[in-house]
Amino acid sequence: MQQSQSDPKAPASVFSLDGVPAPGQLIPLGLQHVVAAIVGIITPAIMVSNTCALSDADRTLLIQVSLIVTALATLLQLYTIKHRVGAGLPVVMGISFAYVPTLLAIGGQFDLPTILGAEIVGGCVAILFGIFVKQIRKLFPPLITGTVIFTIGLSLYPTAVRYMAGGAGSEGFGGLKNWSVALVTLAVVVVLQNFGKGVLKLGAILWGMIVGYIMALCLGMVDFSAVAPAGWFQLAAPLHFGVKFEASACISLAVVYVINAVQTIGDLSSTTMGGMDRMPTDRELSGGIVAQGVVSIVGALFGGLPAATYSQNVGIVTVNKVINKAVFAFASVILLVAGLVPKLSAILTTIPQAVIGGATISVFATITMTGIRMITSDHFSMRSSAVVGLSVALGVGITQVAGALQGPGFPVWVHTVFGSSPIVVTAIVAILLNLLLPKEPPAQSSN
Repeated sequence: MQQSQSDPKAPASVFSLDGVPAPGQLIPLGLQHVVAAIVGIITPAIMVSNTCALSDADRTLLIQVSLIVTALATLLQLYTIKHRVGAGLPVVMGISFAYVPTLLAIGGQFDLPTILGAEIVGGCVAILFGIFVKQIRKLFPPLITGTVIFTIGLSLYPTAVRYMAGGAGSEGFGGLKNWSVALVTLAVVVVLQNFGKGVLKLGAILWGMIVGYIMALCLGMVDFSAVAPAGWFQLAAPLHFGVKFEASACISLAVVYVINAVQTIGDLSSTTMGGMDRMPTDRELSGGIVAQGVVSIVGALFGGLPAATYSQNVGIVTVNKVINKAVFAFASVILLVAGLVPKLSAILTTIPQAVIGGATISVFATITMTGIRMITSDHFSMRSSAVVGLSVALGVGITQVAGALQGPGFPVWVHTVFGSSPIVVTAIVAILLNLLLPKEPPAQSSN
């Protein structure tokens, strides 16, 4: 006999915000979010580890912390602190690719503790942005946010290609073996994204990496030396990596935090519109961004990298309309358990760089196209073309010319802030041009 809807013991609907659905729905729907997020969680940590030349043990620890921070950040967004910290919405928040260009630039010039110090400052900026979101938001229309996101995608392409070739400085860099593995990985991802269905389509990047990993294993490209020493349970000690504050690095990352706070607004809006048929409230937006800052500050003390909402998981919500918090909480618990097991994290460090490159270049392409969609979401006029074209030209152009901002008269910090990552220059120029260039009259802007 079917249980009454009023029966308190009856499983909750997956389309309602609260309650616990039946296990047959809860488990597969939660695992779907894990599959969609897992590559985005671990890959930035692997990239930063390579750039900062961390030991095997520290590399494993960085992946562990990434999994734990993602789990806790998601739980904080689901279940708020006094309705002030956290959105109270069904979103996944975790370590984000959007920060990677700036993190690699800071890590290459300084070290991991400098990244973590800059992250603390960036987290404080995000908290301020969240508190004053209503006043600041008007400075970042889709044209500006889209331009910066487009630049982030562009700036990640060389990183992906470098990984596809085997990783700069690695043995066999640019060789046929590396490229074969990378292209097979990419081919699997593209085929599943375009022809797959259900979990195969949603987890296309994960399945591509599994196929690439098996191929690399058969070719003798996988090194398991870091797995044996790893334990079965470990908690990261506070300040294990240390924290350093370098003004130029802090400024660079703070700008990226502002842009990502705007992207969080977009992700939260997509979640509520796609799953609840409404726009998010000011309190939900403020709490979501404040939580992003709090997670970054606390996470940095343990080695966690900057966090942001996951657009791929937002996409799942807009497709299946599943908004039950318990589904997301279950996914968080899976990630938390995985983060507490060093042995599992050590296995993840064995993924060859060619596999990572083959899988992530499609992610970076998606980031770029997301920027383009935002840029063209409103009428794309000559004025829009000037804002986008000039800001991207200066941002990308300066970073592609070695030493462009390191000549006579320039202090060292100028290169760190403006010359090491294209995002800062692009953002500043785009905001200024959008404020200074005259608005086009309606008759001129419509064709």
